[in-house]
Amino acid sequence: MKPTLVILAAGMGSRFGGLKQIDAFGPNGETIIDYSIFDAIRSGYGKIVFIIRKHFEKEFNEIIIDKVRKHINVDYVFQELDYLPEGYVLPAEREKPWGTGHALLCVKNIVNEPFTVINGDDFYGFEAFKVMSDFLSNLSESQQNMFSMVAYQVGNTLSENGVVSRGVCNTSSDDTLISVTERTNIKNYNGTIGYIDENGNMVALDSNSKVSMNFWGFTPLYFELTQPLFIDFLDKNINTPKSEFYIPSAIDLLIKSNKASVKVLTSDAKWFGVTYKEDKPTVVNKIRELVDNKIYPSKLF
Repeated sequence: MKPTLVILAAGMGSRFGGLKQIDAFGPNGETIIDYSIFDAIRSGYGKIVFIIRKHFEKEFNEIIIDKVRKHINVDYVFQELDYLPEGYVLPAEREKPWGTGHALLCVKNIVNEPFTVINGDDFYGFEAFKVMSDFLSNLSESQQNMFSMVAYQVGNTLSENGVVSRGVCNTSSDDTLISVTERTNIKNYNGTIGYIDENGNMVALDSNSKVSMNFWGFTPLYFELTQPLFIDFLDKNINTPKSEFYIPSAIDLLIKSNKASVKVLTSDAKWFGVTYKEDKPTVVNKIRELVDNKIYPSKLF
């Protein structure tokens, strides 16, 4: 069974200043998502599922979906604020989406095979898709609680234009994930890479520290295991307007409760992405270099 690629594209782009999911970065107007889909197709994925917001459905269809559905099976769902478990009511003051963990639960009724989830605004590289596709395609029936992730070095995932959020990983000698902690405000602080902890202190990170860039591999069991975690999150945080339910946080809880294990995969893929508007020229130049070196065609689809 071919795996499915789920693309998180419902973000509001507040730091970027617009919908970077449908912004042009390639030489012929390609989005970053276009490159992920191109890599997924040649890596053996059989379907693409987008998670978007209802208010930009028309633009998303015109710019991305109509173009790629000729090449691969495509579906999409909406991540809306009122998509909550029965018995929970959306607080009037809530404006921010509930986070990546909530977004992924929105596809539970249409994804019935092993799947990968990625961010729509990150460029992951073909090798990352290939190593993940191979892993998911070879899972046995007895390995449904064996998940996976592609890790990147934190020093290669920073922005020169502000702070970023990353899932900082602790792994064993056999590349099994021991824990993953979502950290915010990560950047190079006067020559030292680090993040600001809960007490306002800067905690240093080695530049080679493995971090999650939300490149995860799951089986459908993921939905069954994380739905109760989201309910618990709502019980504790529903009235906190900016609280978010993150995929790394859910995975960390599953690992600690021995309900799932996560294999950390590595590849030669080079990550780059866009968090701030000022990041765009760098990404455009990197894609142009890949095209010039014949790694990608000038026109993808």
